[in-house]
Amino acid sequence: MLSETHRIIGQPRFGGILVVSDHASNHVPADIALGIDPALLIQHMALDIGVGAVGGLMAARPGMAAFQCAVSRLVCDVNRNAEAPGAVPEFSDGHEIPGNRLTMAGRAERLARFHAPYHAALDRVLGDTPPALILSLHSFTPALRTCDKPRPWQVGVLYNRDDRAARLAIPLLEAEGLCVGDQQPYSGVELNYTMNRHAEAEGRPYLGVEVRQDEIDSPAGQARWAERLARIASAVALAMG
Repeated sequence: MLSETHRIIGQPRFGGILVVSDHASNHVPADIALGIDPALLIQHMALDIGVGAVGGLMAARPGMAAFQCAVSRLVCDVNRNAEAPGAVPEFSDGHEIPGNRLTMAGRAERLARFHAPYHAALDRVLGDTPPALILSLHSFTPALRTCDKPRPWQVGVLYNRDDRAARLAIPLLEAEGLCVGDQQPYSGVELNYTMNRHAEAEGRPYLGVEVRQDEIDSPAGQARWAERLARIASAVALAMG
């Protein structure tokens, strides 16, 4: 299923695993002019590189489905509170986004068009077919433009108050020989809006995962991580059940 705000890949199932990716797309609707160099739309500031493909591969497995945002985070960042400036960002990783300098009415219209329907749709899916586990899947750049310090973690596990799934997943990822960040490259206490709203507030089990983008920027890496995350998420869901 595809709408302007989201796409669903596979069939969500009661007791299954739902892979949620807020930043899976770099699509900018034709009637929105961001005023930026088009080359920026293939960089991390526009989308989480690789997660759309990884989620799609996972959704091909029995009992798994993917729920993905269908527009770029530069159009509307659905993983931010609607009141936060970053929900319609005027700057990203040091770049100005002139087309997002909106009036209050224009900003409210953008949020009503993308942010509210995305979350309403996710809420419906979770209510109609409650999963055993939500996998919140993101990716992160090996180094930010505004900070050249390299990020050594191949994968990070993020959470806010509910760390039940994280405590199970971290040793499983480490057993794969990976450099795993616990609340790295940033803390889920600070950036966890979608999971705070749909998982923590409702008591739904979730696992927040950030894969470093150079791990999943090729078909081979995407296939490898889809298999790995499907296996680990299934083990976590089983242990929590």
